This record gives sequence, structure tokens and C-alpha cells, in this order.
Amino acid sequence: MQHLMYSGGMGERRTTVVARDEDLALLQREARNRGLSLGRMLGEVVARRADELRQDKRPRLGTFSVGQDIADSEAQENPAARRFRSA
Repeated sequence: MQHLMYSGGMGERRTTVVARDEDLALLQREARNRGLSLGRMLGEVVARRADELRQDKRPRLGTFSVGQDIADSEAQENPAARRFRSA
């Protein structure tokens, strides 16, 4: 088990992380190469994942294509809806 403490702009909180030994060893080596503590490295990983989750929850607008001009479609179904000017 590894204790995690990340200093962020909104405060910090200690917690316990349960992870596989080989995963923690890999992150420990990367942290050492970057001159960070394992706790700081884990904090960056948590912050990155939290940002991804926030992005996933943002509303998205969908687009679609009907393959045909909507005005033309209406004119075919209802001749009175024909355009009075050409485009």
C-alpha cells in the first residue's frame, strides 16, 4: 500500500492507494527519473484521470446528415412549401 498526498490548488488529502507491485515500481522509477516523489507522481496520475473524467461529463452537441436538403424534402411532400426563390 502506498499513501498518496497531492498538493493542488483546492487543498490536499491523504489516502491509501492499493495497486499492483509492478505498477507501483514502474511509477516509482518514472518519478525518480523526473525528480519527483512517488506521492507527487501518483498525485499527477490522479489529477490527469480526474481531468479526463471531467471532460467526459461535458455536454456535447451531436451532428447528423440526412443526405438531402430539408427544404427540398418538404417541397416533395408538400408542393405548397416549394421555394419561391432559387438559391
